[in-house]
Amino acid sequence: MNPIRISLKTLLIILFLCTNIFAKNSFFLEAEKLFKEKKYSESKFKFEKDIVFNPKNEMSYLYLAKIFNHQKDDFMEEQNLNTVILLNPKNEEALYLLALLNIKKSDYDRSEKLIKDFKQVCSTFCKKESELIKKLGNLEPR
Repeated sequence: MNPIRISLKTLLIILFLCTNIFAKNSFFLEAEKLFKEKKYSESKFKFEKDIVFNPKNEMSYLYLAKIFNHQKDDFMEEQNLNTVILLNPKNEEALYLLALLNIKKSDYDRSEKLIKDFKQVCSTFCKKESELIKKLGNLEPR
């Protein structure tokens, strides 16, 4: 083969990979910026785009859960929080938010289990444990 042709193929492959990597980071960063600006529908679209390129990005799912919480869509919030926990069972923010959601739904048993899981992994959200226990105390076990 012609050495120039090989070099051109190599260059195109490298360019494609670099563009793809940049797109992955770019969608998440844009979405995060929009979320902080409280432009939830625009950020939701960008987080979903990020998931297309990076389906294991737990942070995109976590932000989507927060958007659905803001939109009061408990079902979609729970779906995204469950995905975060599937990808990273030690994501304390997702465990905390899922425990709050289950307390809101009056699911005592599930809330209790989530709080136990939360206690085992908490490092930055540990102060929130007392809030969860207090809210759980307001529910009656089945």
